[in-house]
Amino acid sequence: MNVIRLNDAASIPVLGYGTWLLEGDECVRGVEEAVRVGYRHIDTADAYGNHLSVAKGIKNSGIPREELFITTKLRQSNGYAGAIVRPSVERFLQELDIPYIDLLLIHWPDRKTPFSETLKAMKELKNAGLVRALGVSNFTRHHLEDALAANIEISTNQVETHPTFNQKELRAFCASKGVVVTAYSPLGRTRDLELPLLQELANKYGVSSAQVALNWIVARGMVAIPKSAHPERIKDNFDSISWTMDEKDLTAIDALPQGERVVNPAFSDFDY
Repeated sequence: MNVIRLNDAASIPVLGYGTWLLEGDECVRGVEEAVRVGYRHIDTADAYGNHLSVAKGIKNSGIPREELFITTKLRQSNGYAGAIVRPSVERFLQELDIPYIDLLLIHWPDRKTPFSETLKAMKELKNAGLVRALGVSNFTRHHLEDALAANIEISTNQVETHPTFNQKELRAFCASKGVVVTAYSPLGRTRDLELPLLQELANKYGVSSAQVALNWIVARGMVAIPKSAHPERIKDNFDSISWTMDEKDLTAIDALPQGERVVNPAFSDFDY
């Protein structure tokens, strides 16, 4: 699988397996199946409450730790004070049963704690070898500007991105700062799968409309983390990187009318 270089210690696979809302045996089976079909990037978060299940799925897969890229995220409800970061990550490592985390993210921006304080504590963990790359999630351009002012590495920004919410301006800003965009909800919670253009392209290439959306994301230099508990969909999503779309078709997807977010919880800070 293709990867994107984040820093001297980490390269992120362009397709990952998302685990939001997956718990217990369903999560275990999903992770195990994802690894079986070829995923080597697993995305989780403390807030998902499934670290133990992710760990069991990885163990059941039999794949060595060094062949996997594991992302997790600091929980907003715990706060992002520097003193909380290390004990949180030590717990993550124990729950995931791994010696290091490939990518650690601030899950949601919370301006009650300066980003510089949290990032400094995260950097100390990277220097100690417990984390290999640092990033953020759900950050607007303004959040990123504030965070980048700390002059601490931010490798990625994980945000909602799909054909009808393509984040064009934010993506351009991230690219200008060397920040890789990871697309969550890459199918728009299935909203985009019924788009006539995606269905037309699916027929043209002999694939699913989900594959068209994911192929577009990866072709545009992003990382995609689709989530499914169904083996056939896990495999179908993975196959999205096995073919190439014509540039004119990618451009047509770029030009789709844009809609509203599908992920916008009450505590979000997207207006900043």
